[in-house]
Amino acid sequence: MTQQGIAVAVVVHEHRVLLLRGQVGDGEPFWQFPVGPVEAGESHEDAAVRAARTARAGLPVSAVRLLGERAHPQTGRDMAYVACVPEGRVGQVDEAPDGIAWVGRDAIERYVPYGELFAPVREYLDAALREP
Repeated sequence: MTQQGIAVAVVVHEHRVLLLRGQVGDGEPFWQFPVGPVEAGESHEDAAVRAARTARAGLPVSAVRLLGERAHPQTGRDMAYVACVPEGRVGQVDEAPDGIAWVGRDAIERYVPYGELFAPVREYLDAALREP
């Protein structure tokens, strides 16, 4: 049986990126972008939109563009990274519920090892998180 690919929603709003706290088993918590499996017949973009909507944030988003694809270095899973933007009103990004963070470029390394991000994602975030 072939493993499903994974879509990653890279959601940017007001120069901040959405991260969700996860945990594997009894391990340490970690932060990640909203992710979800790509279903049969579904595009990477549609899967990323669904992942953001069904994640704890429950955020309706639109896909902007596919940033890139790779085999994840630890898991070997096929990953597709999709730039997304929220649809409609988001609310105060400074008052996100527990387990949800809107992170600016100056704080992202406290959540994820920025240098380990997939290069096309890092390049996109470098531009998208730049304050005007």
